[in-house]
Parts: sequence; C-alpha cells; structure tokens
Amino acid sequence: MEGECRAPQARSSGLPAGGGGGESPGGDAPLPGSSGSSALLQAEVLDLDEDEDDLEVFSKDASLMDMNSFSPVMPTSPLSMINQVKFEDEPDLKDLFITVDEPESHVTTIETFITYRIITKTSRGEFDSSEFEVRRRYQDFLWLKERLEEAHPTLIIPPLPEKFIVKGMVERFNDDFIETRRKALHKFLNRIADHPTLTFNEDFKVFLTAQAWELSSHKKQGPGLLSRMGQTVRAVALSMRGVKSRPEEFMEMNNFIEIFSQKINLIDKISQRIYKEEREYFDEMKEYGPIHILWSASEEDLADTLKGVASCIDRCCKATEKRMSGLSEALLPVVHEYVLYSEMLMGVMKRRDQIQAELDSKVEALTSKKADTDLLTEEIGKLEDKVECANNALKADWERWKQNMQNDIKSAFTDMAEENIHSYEQCLATWESFLTSQTDLHLEEASEDKS
Repeated sequence: MEGECRAPQARSSGLPAGGGGGESPGGDAPLPGSSGSSALLQAEVLDLDEDEDDLEVFSKDASLMDMNSFSPVMPTSPLSMINQVKFEDEPDLKDLFITVDEPESHVTTIETFITYRIITKTSRGEFDSSEFEVRRRYQDFLWLKERLEEAHPTLIIPPLPEKFIVKGMVERFNDDFIETRRKALHKFLNRIADHPTLTFNEDFKVFLTAQAWELSSHKKQGPGLLSRMGQTVRAVALSMRGVKSRPEEFMEMNNFIEIFSQKINLIDKISQRIYKEEREYFDEMKEYGPIHILWSASEEDLADTLKGVASCIDRCCKATEKRMSGLSEALLPVVHEYVLYSEMLMGVMKRRDQIQAELDSKVEALTSKKADTDLLTEEIGKLEDKVECANNALKADWERWKQNMQNDIKSAFTDMAEENIHSYEQCLATWESFLTSQTDLHLEEASEDKS
C-alpha cells in the first residue's frame, strides 16, 4: 500500500502544542524508546486515582521543564509563572498552511448539509499553484480519513469530530455546533499537514486542491464495494483468530492505551460536569446583582452599599464568563480530542494485529503443509516485510504522538490554571476595593458624629 513502509521522519513543523491547528506549529522533541515495564507506562498515563490528591499528567522523561522548578513564591503576574514553562524552539520550515472557515448551509430536495471553505497556501513543488480554495462537506472529510487509514494502517490518523452531538440530530445546524465542528475540522487538516508522512499522501493533496466534480471522480477510483467488503470480512476473521505472540513492546503500548483511555474519558466527563455546574452558577449570579439594585431603591441608608455589592457582582460575572469561555474553547476541546484519539489508537493496534495474524496463519499453514510450500514461502516473505514495515511505522509514530499529547495537554492545563488565577485575582481585587471603600465611609461617618 501507498506509504505503508515509510516510517515517519522528524519534521520541524510537528503538531502544535495546545492543539492550535497549523498556524503556530511547535516542533517535535524526541522521546526515549517505548520499551520498559508496564509499571513505567502506567506512570506516564494521566493518573486520576481517588486516593491521591495530585494529578500526575506527564512522563518524567518528557523533554519539558520539571514542574518542581517553579518558585514557591507567587510571582507578581500569573504570566511570569506560566512563562517558565517553554518548549524548545525549532526553525519554522512549514510549507503548507490550511484554513477551514465560512460554513455554508445547502438545502436540496433530498437533504440539508453544511460545507466549509478550505483555503490552502503552499510553497511545495508538487502542487500546481501556491493557493487553492475548495468547499467540502463532512462526508468528504470522512472519506479522506478512511483513505488515510487504508494507505497507512499503522500510522496514527488524527480523529474527526463525531458525526452528531450527544443531543441528537436536531441540533446539527445549531450555530455553536457548526462553529465547534469547523474548529475541529480545521485542526484535523492541520494535524495531517504537520505529520511527516500523511502530509505527502496523494489523497490528501486531491482533497485540498480538486474541485467538487474532480473529487467525486477521484473517489470512484478507490476500491469497489465488494473489494472493501472482502477486506472487512478477512480482517474480522483474523481479529477473531487473534495473535499468538504479540511483541512485548506492543503489549506495553496496548496497556498504555487502555489506561490512557480510562483516564482521559474520566477527565472528559468531569470537565464537562464542572463546566455545566459553572454555567448554572454563572446564570444564578447574573440574577443576583439586579436584586441588590432593586433593594437599594427602598433602603436609602443602604443604597450606596447595595449598589456597590451589585457592581462587584457584575464585575465578577464578567470575569467568570471569560474564565468559562477559556474552559470551553481551550481545555474541553483538547481533552475530548484525546478521547477520540484513544479510540483511534485502539483501531491502529487492531490493524497491526490483523497484519501479524495474517502472517501467523500462513506460517501455521506452511508448518502443517496444508498448501503449496513454495507459494506459501513466497507469501510469508512478503508478509514478514509487511509486518516489519507496519511495526516500524507504528513505533515511530507512537513516540511522536505521545510527545505531542503531553505537550497539548500540559499546555491546555497551564492555560486553564492561568485563566483561573487571573479571574480569581480580578474578583478578589473587586471585593477588596469594595471593603476599602466601606471602611473609609465608616470612618468618615464616625468622624462626622464626633464633630
């Protein structure tokens, strides 16, 4: 298959830290090998045990500054603390820039759907022009993902957002949902563009450059329905058969994925619940201020104090709204993307096992001499090469993915921490100012009474 034996090579334009798409890519720092005990792998996974107070997110081997190096003294500005965590800068050699924007609704007699404008700018020689503009719908993105999986079965393909949100199909054309999906599709394409192997996939190039009719024609050139069904049936049969002896490093990798999936799904659920509760608190607080204003109209002696409280509540509402916006736009999408990544990784492991299971079945047939020996020997040789290519591709992509996962999640959590500190500092300063004004007022009144 295309690109199957091509292991990912290091590029300076790796996945951007914090999931920022392709506009500010960060470099890929090398990681130590994945070999080691299962205990070490578990230590690298998001650790959220009920009997522990701390959240250990990252491997001690990650090429990031040790969080213990933070000064125990709170800096004057939260920014000065956050700036102590920096990633190694690498030269920006990015040559492919992709933007997904301008969602547009289309209504036909059969269906209603949304298309998104995709603008591509590049300096690569294999492209006919330096800039392209096309429109694509969700099913086109789905086709691209499937084609990438076919061409590169053991590379980690970036996940697509779910087809429908949890509330159901009724909410598909809600503005918030469309914008959330646009951002996710933008990130999906830029993840591919930053990948050292996927970025050169021919289907990806066609997706970015072909007009609608050209893309439809290209889709028809893929494997037919019967061929795909045959491949699926064979894959299911091999997966049911299982692998006799999965190499130790892939056993450890599989253990990591299982633990990571449990932890990231739990964090996703908790984060969603926290956001929901924060939203309910915010809605209640918005009603709290106006009540004090109404009250001040009937309490002349307390009017200034009540209006001061209402003003403080209003400022705290604004700070809380900004903090919630940061939570919904920065943390929640990153966490949920890695929930989808965990599902994708399980699929990658299954495809790797299917390739090995096919080799195992041929070796078994040769041992029992159930078929032509010469033909089997030739097939086994090809399958051994295929397994080696698949394993090498997965091992190289695994380290790259794990480093970027750590960078993305660490960036999201530190951004959230900074936003929380800034919000609470604003609220604290607001109430302290109110208390100071009330104290001064009390002293003035006391002074007037004495005179």
